[in-house]
Amino acid sequence: MKISMASPLQSYTGGSMLEGHGKTLAELLEDLERRFPGIRFRMIDEQERIRRHLRIFVNDAQVFDLHHPLRPDDEIHIVQALSGG
Repeated sequence: MKISMASPLQSYTGGSMLEGHGKTLAELLEDLERRFPGIRFRMIDEQERIRRHLRIFVNDAQVFDLHHPLRPDDEIHIVQALSGG
């Protein structure tokens, strides 16, 4: 599946467009962690939840559950939420 990676995480991946594998979002993140050590911790907190400042979209729909099923033709967008004041 195709993955579009948020700019702040590209220092781990070396680029913005990736290919990944997994039957669920959790498996996809494990695949990324194997190839880019340390990246999963930047996306998932100690309670196994997606970090508050990160948004993950599967085919343009936001996903909140790590057990969300994936298909090989899915497009994943991992984006950084912006905040400020």
